[in-house]
Parts: sequence; structure tokens; C-alpha cells
Amino acid sequence: MTTIHLSTKIKSSKQVIFDLSRNIDVHKLSTAKSNETAIDGITSGLINKGETVTWRGKHFGFYLTHKSIISAMEIPSYFVDEMVEGKFKSFKHEHSFIEENGFIMMIDKIEYQTPYGIFGKLFDVLFLKKHLTNFINERNSVLKELAENNQK
Repeated sequence: MTTIHLSTKIKSSKQVIFDLSRNIDVHKLSTAKSNETAIDGITSGLINKGETVTWRGKHFGFYLTHKSIISAMEIPSYFVDEMVEGKFKSFKHEHSFIEENGFIMMIDKIEYQTPYGIFGKLFDVLFLKKHLTNFINERNSVLKELAENNQK
């Protein structure tokens, strides 16, 4: 299993950042490079516990689909999206929001397993982990900009 930990410091309210993080339209905006679009389930607005979204986006030159469910949610501090259907063997993304010295620390913990045995592990080491890290960092940059501009 591979784990990615990312932290983003944002000057905004916890509720604003929490809502931006689970907003389907904001996710589409933040993933424009991979042409992500929501094609099933919740396809616009805020997603909540027990709801699903199916994404279609271009990664590594291929259009892929990924269906997630929001499996846990504690407003406005925490939520989890987990893969229901997709190319991973397993995929879980925990989103935490912690108040710290006038800022919010937005913490992403992504745990996933690749299929295809040693070939999947090799692909992960050579390409996938870096791709996912960059993908989430890009998303977080957009969230930070939107959240901080909302405060002005």
C-alpha cells in the first residue's frame, strides 16, 4: 500500500475550506488539466456522506473512470472518499481540517493499492505516486486561492 501525506496552510474559515473541498464544481475547476468531469451520482454542488460521484478524466493519455463514495463525514473537520469502482485495487482519501494559530491546516492522507502485481508496483514507484501528488497539490492550490480570496 502506498500512502501520500500533504498539508496545505490556508488563511480562511474551516467551513469555507471544508465546503470548497467537497464541492464537485470546484473539483472540476481544479482538475482542468486532466479534463475531469462528474458523469454520475452527484455531478454538481456539495457532496455529502453516503453519496457517490463518478469521475471521468484523462490520465497517462487514457480516459479513466473512478467512482467514489463519501464514507465518513464530520462537518466541518473531516471527510473520507473511498473508491467503489475504478482502476485501483483500493483507494482511500482522508481530508482533515485543523485550526492552528489563525490558519487552517488542510491535511490529505491518500492510501491506495495498485493492481497487476509487480507491474502495478513498478508503475506506482516510477510514475503514479508523483502523478497523484502533483494532482492533489494542484487541487489544493486552487482550493487555497479560492478560500483566501473569499475572505477579502
